[in-house]
Amino acid sequence: MSEHPPAAELLSTAVELAREAGEILLEGYGKIHAPERKGRIDLVTEFDRRSERFLLAELKRRFPTHAVLAEESGAHEGAAVRWLIDPLDGTTNFAHNYPFFCASIAAEVAGQLTAAAVYDPVREELFTATRDGGAALNGRRIGVSPIEKVEAALLVTGFPYDVREHPEPILSRFTAFLLRAQGIRRDGSAALNLCYLAMGRFDGFWEAHLSPWDMAAGVLILEEAGGLATDLVGGPLRLDGRQILASNRRLHDEMKAILANA
Repeated sequence: MSEHPPAAELLSTAVELAREAGEILLEGYGKIHAPERKGRIDLVTEFDRRSERFLLAELKRRFPTHAVLAEESGAHEGAAVRWLIDPLDGTTNFAHNYPFFCASIAAEVAGQLTAAAVYDPVREELFTATRDGGAALNGRRIGVSPIEKVEAALLVTGFPYDVREHPEPILSRFTAFLLRAQGIRRDGSAALNLCYLAMGRFDGFWEAHLSPWDMAAGVLILEEAGGLATDLVGGPLRLDGRQILASNRRLHDEMKAILANA
């Protein structure tokens, strides 16, 4: 008997929990919030915590031996399977009732991302993937864009919560791409940015100061859609490395060169 559930079961769980977490978030969407501050511009709302409490309780009930890495409560150690969960990616958007946020859930088996679900409850868009099983949006297969030059690309990025303390490297990279790309967006959810890249709405993405739960599900979805994710200099991506350069694969070398020159 296998020591861990098959990818299909992990995906089924991720999908079910992402949808239910999304429904919790929808209960709070459109309301006036009084978020707490974790830092000068880093927020947490009661719905982050409600969503996470639900996810942790369900995972413990279903898989008591699994490990969990979660945004608001840190690591819960366990066995060969680890869940990486972001109960609300896009908290600042949510707190301002800006409709761009999601619940993000990934399962890692023996250190390899194996199943992922990202759910946007406002648009009812569910992005999913399993290792070597492809990526989908609401059950339909997705793939990255065919764009081959940065000058024709729509890129996306994000700014870290400590941007006020260390603006120079962030702004120099942003300026370098701004002068070369067709356009740049900055919309406040790394998980959705990676999913949009996976389905061709975006062509490239870069960001630093990210956490593993920000990237995990989106990275697997992107890779299974034919995209590429590395660190900012093109080396192997580490989820605990806090940085990512992601693309439709065709733009990767050009984006890497732009970052190096920035």
